[in-house]
Amino acid sequence: MTDVLDFCLLLGKLKTTKRTGWIDHEVRLPESIADHMYRMALISFVLPRHVDTSRVCRMALVHDLGESIVGDITPESKSGVSKEDKFKLERDAMIHIRDVLLKDSPEAGQEIFSLWMEYEAGESESARICKDLDKFEMILQAHEYEQSQKNLDLSDFFDSVRGKFTSDCVKSLVSELNNRRKISSDENISN
Repeated sequence: MTDVLDFCLLLGKLKTTKRTGWIDHEVRLPESIADHMYRMALISFVLPRHVDTSRVCRMALVHDLGESIVGDITPESKSGVSKEDKFKLERDAMIHIRDVLLKDSPEAGQEIFSLWMEYEAGESESARICKDLDKFEMILQAHEYEQSQKNLDLSDFFDSVRGKFTSDCVKSLVSELNNRRKISSDENISN
């Protein structure tokens, strides 16, 4: 069980590792990777009934797990790490988690790894919705930071995902968020 304890301790890194994009944009008190994954998981509960919310929730909880080992690697343009290399680094981290840290819990290790691979492939409905939630949670957080921190423009985050949502259930949330953001912007201009 020592390895399982090491897995539990590794999870703690997700609570303390701040998301790189927010650090790069000088956000005060940036969220951690765990903060991001937790809100994604909870949002999955309010998705329409036809969605396998249990699967999406579990996927949300593991989709950035590899970052507990490799860190939060930003897109290629910022980090210099290609999308392919990022995938390999994270896959190797997930294999280590499955084969070393969870070797005494092989069913759990395999489920976590399989969910992560399904997410990365992005081919199932659950994976596509989870990927949309990943992007939505990011812009939701960006909106909150813009509202709470003066002179902070996080438009880059909104621009980076514009037109990239595929699931209707998440598109409706994005549309509502964009409307609120526009209203907030209009109110700030008139004040």
